[in-house]
Amino acid sequence: MFTTPSPSYHGLNFWKVFGEGGPFGNIAFIIRARVEQLRDIGPALSPFNSFLFIQGLETLSLRIERHCENTLVLAKWLQKHPKVESVNYPGLEEHPDHQIAKQQFRKNLFGGILTFVVKGGFEAGKTLINNVKLASLLANVGDAKTLIIHPASTTHSQLSADEQKQAGVSAGLIRVSPGIEHIEDIIEDFEQAFAKI
Repeated sequence: MFTTPSPSYHGLNFWKVFGEGGPFGNIAFIIRARVEQLRDIGPALSPFNSFLFIQGLETLSLRIERHCENTLVLAKWLQKHPKVESVNYPGLEEHPDHQIAKQQFRKNLFGGILTFVVKGGFEAGKTLINNVKLASLLANVGDAKTLIIHPASTTHSQLSADEQKQAGVSAGLIRVSPGIEHIEDIIEDFEQAFAKI
């Protein structure tokens, strides 16, 4: 393992670089063990980080309830908005899988992510996400703060129009992961961003 090129490190030969004949002395074993362990399983947690993880896990159920409650209220509000073409969220009675969601989700908590299509297509979608103030423009989901993204101009922008369509991404599609902020603050943020379209 130490004398042959490592495919995971672009052909690096640990023995030639870090072995007895290399400039660093005989540290090939510890270097390989360390870099591969760090890459594959990560470093050890510090005590403080462990404490933070425990604190987060203890309040996870409360935060998930707030995420889901905010998402349902936002979905219902978006349904009625004149600049919204459609809303996709299983908590809405009109959703084709609403009955299945009622059976599979606990206490009518239908998840913390929704998508909607803004009228006006690509430019309207970009305008909306560029004008939110409370929500953060990020591709990840599940943060404590509200996250929003316009896939056609960000995560899926390298795809052709046909490839985007095949992936279920329309020009005006917006994905939202509502956070745990007060729902009225989230709605107010969306309302002021819609006003810029």
